[in-house]
Amino acid sequence: MKGGLPLSDYEERKQARIDRYRERAEKARQESQRFSHESISMLEHIPPGQPILVGHHSERGHRNLLKQSDKKMEKAIAASEKADYYERKAEAAERNTAIFSDDPEALTKLTEKLEHLQVAQTRMKQINAYYRKHGTCQGFHGLSDDQAEKLDDRVRNGYSWEKSPYPPYALSNNNQEIRRLQGRIKQLTEARELGYQGWEFEGGKVVANAENNRLQIFFDEIPSPELRQELKSRGFHWARSEGAWQRQLTDNAIYSASRIKALQPSDGSDPMKIQPKRKPKTGPTR
Repeated sequence: MKGGLPLSDYEERKQARIDRYRERAEKARQESQRFSHESISMLEHIPPGQPILVGHHSERGHRNLLKQSDKKMEKAIAASEKADYYERKAEAAERNTAIFSDDPEALTKLTEKLEHLQVAQTRMKQINAYYRKHGTCQGFHGLSDDQAEKLDDRVRNGYSWEKSPYPPYALSNNNQEIRRLQGRIKQLTEARELGYQGWEFEGGKVVANAENNRLQIFFDEIPSPELRQELKSRGFHWARSEGAWQRQLTDNAIYSASRIKALQPSDGSDPMKIQPKRKPKTGPTR
């Protein structure tokens, strides 16, 4: 659950990945503790600071015991580093708020992010205009006195050529991100509106699931190990929640599936040729 709402399939897979990292970190941490305990226990019967008695009958055993203890401690350190690695992976995955195209909710998230940036762009322009007119940000609607003072201070203590609370590069960078998001939204929208077509093959079917943004392959029976390996090599992965092999719905996904011999359409058609044609891009005439 997230905020009281059920997680989407995409978010479930992300959370499952985080959980796997946590489990591996915990397992490695336990291994580290075990190796460390074994290393220390091996030397418990040797008095602290006891030197190796050269020539004594205990010399060989003493040296071997120290060597084995060192190996155990090396394994403990390696396991600890492994635990740290997986903990960092889990933390990075939790912090990652990037919006990926294979997220079924990508359009919604991208649109929300775009709207936020557009509002910010307008607000920065309005604050700059207010500052040029009044020489201060104090009194701007929606800004607290502390916020206005920080913006005024930014101009007073900034570079001599920065004459406004939000310098040109800040507006330019934000505007570039707006255009980038608009391009991604357009690309995803066109892909979903294109209307990819699935097909049936002997022993299953290929489904173009536009709602989830997935090309899904359903088998009547468990595919052979060789076929499963080929699916993996072509970018498909098993989604237990869907009961299908799938990947992001794109032209490349259709092409990859069409190259798998076992997925050839039962009616002998070419999967690529049954796909709708994209509208040709129009540009300015010369």
